[in-house]
Amino acid sequence: MPPIFAAPSEPTTPVWFVAAGEELPEAARGWAAATGFEASPGGCLLVPDSAGGLKGVVFGTEGAKARSRNPFLAGKLAGALPAGAYRLEGAIADPRLATLAIALGSYRFARYRKAEPKEIRIALPDGVDAAEVERAVAATFLGRDLVNTPANDLGPEELETAIRELAVRHGAEVSSIVGDALLDENFPLVHAVGRASPRAPRIVDLRWGRADHPRVTLVGKGVCFDTGGLDIKPGSGMLLMKKDMGGAAAMIALAEMVMGAKLPVRLRLIVGAVENSISGNAFRPGDVYPSRKGLSVEIGNTDAEGRLVLADALALGDEEAPEIMVDAATLTGAARVALGPDLPPLYTDDDVFAEDLLRHAAAEHDPLWRLPLWNAYDDLLSSKIADVNHISGGAFAGSVTAALFLRRFVDKAATWAHLDIFAWNPSAKPGRPEGGEVQAARALAALLEERYRR
Repeated sequence: MPPIFAAPSEPTTPVWFVAAGEELPEAARGWAAATGFEASPGGCLLVPDSAGGLKGVVFGTEGAKARSRNPFLAGKLAGALPAGAYRLEGAIADPRLATLAIALGSYRFARYRKAEPKEIRIALPDGVDAAEVERAVAATFLGRDLVNTPANDLGPEELETAIRELAVRHGAEVSSIVGDALLDENFPLVHAVGRASPRAPRIVDLRWGRADHPRVTLVGKGVCFDTGGLDIKPGSGMLLMKKDMGGAAAMIALAEMVMGAKLPVRLRLIVGAVENSISGNAFRPGDVYPSRKGLSVEIGNTDAEGRLVLADALALGDEEAPEIMVDAATLTGAARVALGPDLPPLYTDDDVFAEDLLRHAAAEHDPLWRLPLWNAYDDLLSSKIADVNHISGGAFAGSVTAALFLRRFVDKAATWAHLDIFAWNPSAKPGRPEGGEVQAARALAALLEERYRR
């Protein structure tokens, strides 16, 4: 990750933030008039000096009352500014988010082709915690890299390696249960989903922090590729399935932030890492499997594999009765139909936790929207031959019923929340390049910081 902040003694070029209708800085007026520039939101004008260098940059912002106000609008500067060091001046609603957006907008996935680096550094704005911003950017870049890496280079073993590398950086402990050992250790659903692939399924379990600190457990869906299994997806449906481990990537990014901030918590990260493939021993629609929780589960559709992996992983996390347990998963298309790719639904029975998390989601421009764990829909998961079917018996409320299925595997955690994320930007937006995305991690990090910082 390139440096975000300019050195204190480094000369910087001003970036003047100007809302529509405001007067331009005197140094830019002549050039703006000559070029016909008007400070519309997101507009950018490079103002040359007499020697052919750069005198400053005018950047158009939204007014305070703009209906579409976007705290990440400054992320457009990542593509517009030449390499160099800058200072932000003028009508900046939130200097921290502006700086964060520029840094996040500079992300490029360069594993497979050369990308010319363009280093943009920002003078540290007053009141901005440099370490906090750097942690958020580094963790987001890590998560984006994981989501963007194709499945031929990121399978269950490689995802475990990424978690082990995270552990080394922060002095955490990691264990894993791999392949047929999952049956010996009572993870039958994880094994069923991943057994058809030659790449062995696994549970990866990271622990960090003092044992007497409050327990915070993060659970991530790590389906490194999803063919749909025997209920095979069409080709168009498989194109983005390298991102089906996006929930694990988000929780890995969150763990990076929590450990980097040295929060006084007993952190646990549990990832079910599998590939949902097809072979003669693939699990089938209509099969019935036991679960770690003891509930028997009828398989309604093999393309709804993620909730099966999460069920065993949540049951494991729940056994320690954590104070907070959160899971993240690229779980349902129904969530995308309801809220689109940018706004993941949040499910929890804890009203105070929900209010706090939504408050931080708004403040961090890391949006979430609460949907209900609607008890009346529990009957849609009924099975005639097992304790539960893992998909609903109808076409409606697919994201809600998936959350209700997961809730059956959580009893002891004081607070449990489920996030049905997309983990992908279909098109580039300020601060959010097209491709893999880390959703909800910054909001959760801010909540945990508020609750546990001593």
